Amino acid sequence: MRNAFTGHPSRRHVLTLGAGVAVGTALATTSAVPAFAAPRERTWRGSRSANGWPVVDQAAKQRLEGAPNVHVSLVDGDVATVLMYVARRFSYEIDMLRPGDVQGHITDRHVGAGFESNQLSGTAMAIRPLFYPLGADKATAMTEQERTVVRDILADCEDVVAWGGDLDPVKESHFQIDVPPGDARLTRLARRIQGWDATPGQGAGSIDAFAPARIRRARKAAAAR
Repeated sequence: MRNAFTGHPSRRHVLTLGAGVAVGTALATTSAVPAFAAPRERTWRGSRSANGWPVVDQAAKQRLEGAPNVHVSLVDGDVATVLMYVARRFSYEIDMLRPGDVQGHITDRHVGAGFESNQLSGTAMAIRPLFYPLGADKATAMTEQERTVVRDILADCEDVVAWGGDLDPVKESHFQIDVPPGDARLTRLARRIQGWDATPGQGAGSIDAFAPARIRRARKAAAAR
């Protein structure tokens, strides 16, 4: 699954670009319509985002370990610890992330879905949102192998992290903190991740999401949501 960065586009990049060319050609020569219709934008006016966290003017830049020159702006502390774990596993197990692939904190209050407001509080991020946009058709969705990794990540994060693939409208690039400020579950998960990071052979970079026991665990966790 992992594609080491060689300076050339990954297979998924090539397929996606090819699909874009094909769609562009079809639109230019026929009366075809786009594969999906993006939800109508609205302005988020609250002082808190949808998950209950305060909207902030700025968030600290976090460096993504193992991905050169990739930084993500997130609320510092436990939120950043958890979401950067998600991003590291995506980069290690699905495809190496590159500068510009991950969008964290935003200040633009125009959102297409309420859950996108969580980026205003620095408690959510979008990994390759152009690949997995809001309201995308299933034909442009993640592969089953990619979903297996994501489901394993969510199982590790228990109910602290929510994925846009489970939300309505769907946005498979979206990951958010799904507990309110001060929730002890967030603190416990952040400490657990820090423990994995400090222990050789554990944590991001050393996990086989396709191990039968982990697949069973991920399926059980998904069914319980």
